[in-house]
Amino acid sequence: MNYKKLGSSDLNISTIAMGTMTWGQQNSLEEAFEQMDYAYDKGVNIFDSAELYPVPPAADTQGETSRILGQWVKSKKIRDKVIIADKIVGRSQMNWFRKDGKETRLNTSQIEFALDRTLKNLDMDFVDLYQVHWPDRSINTFSGLEYEHIETEDSISIEETLSALDALIKKGKIRYIGLSNETAWGTSQFLKIASEKNMSKIISIQNPYNLLNRSFEVGLSEISIRENVGLLAYSPLAAGILTGKYFDGKMPKGSRMALFGNRYPRYKTLHAETAAKKYHEVASKHGLNPCQMAIKFCEIQKFVSSVIIGQTTMEQLKINLDSMSLKLDEEVIKDINDIQIIYSNPCP
Repeated sequence: MNYKKLGSSDLNISTIAMGTMTWGQQNSLEEAFEQMDYAYDKGVNIFDSAELYPVPPAADTQGETSRILGQWVKSKKIRDKVIIADKIVGRSQMNWFRKDGKETRLNTSQIEFALDRTLKNLDMDFVDLYQVHWPDRSINTFSGLEYEHIETEDSISIEETLSALDALIKKGKIRYIGLSNETAWGTSQFLKIASEKNMSKIISIQNPYNLLNRSFEVGLSEISIRENVGLLAYSPLAAGILTGKYFDGKMPKGSRMALFGNRYPRYKTLHAETAAKKYHEVASKHGLNPCQMAIKFCEIQKFVSSVIIGQTTMEQLKINLDSMSLKLDEEVIKDINDIQIIYSNPCP
């Protein structure tokens, strides 16, 4: 396994992180334990969860992923050897996330409530990394490059959100803080306010990054490198599109697209499959597994701290983790970049 420092922190994390959103929905506790055992034995030491999980979110399963993760860590007695990352939901209409039944917001009271509930579910005293799952203000959170300005006077200020998180660090409930599904402007504001107000600096950002969506490179990559804010790259296989299992209208039974396809508009664009097939041709030309090539391409980027993989089967997990031993030479990178020029970010 390879390891990197996460941003400006002292967290030495594996460059493959384990995604957990299927546990408690598509995967049972026993299956999740098997996956974690295998990944941990291979050197994975960072596990990424969220109060939203499992996905799709529902009132009767909310928090189950965290409970499964916490039970595994406790059974192995390895709390000091693993990095636990968690996330608080942004502004949404999922009012069952709040004890008072109101809209979720990134204000002080909701952040405190969400973290305490997560810590109870995990059966832990603190989380190593606590991330804002998406902003309180209105932006294209899960698809699209276009920015349509909508002035929302009641948006919770970034300063209030950061102040609440900073206070929880001082209380020892959080070690570090990060963002997710954030823009270059939002990231820069968190950094600016932290510097001006002498509050805790964000160390990471968890955004999508894969061969079909390299939009992070446009502006956020420079911020990531210059400000030492590491990318935790999610969806490295573009919600499974890059695996090839959905090519030519195929819809494998039990797959996420078959079960919850309406949740993934980002990867149902005009040129998504055409571009994915071109990347498969590159992998075939160089004798590479296309999934491993896609994951490795993400891992080797300077701004990437770790690539978050998702899996429902042990076979998928083993293939993904074996990307660690892969080497991508200059010709492979050139072929990949040649396709990016023709099919530039078909799934932003």
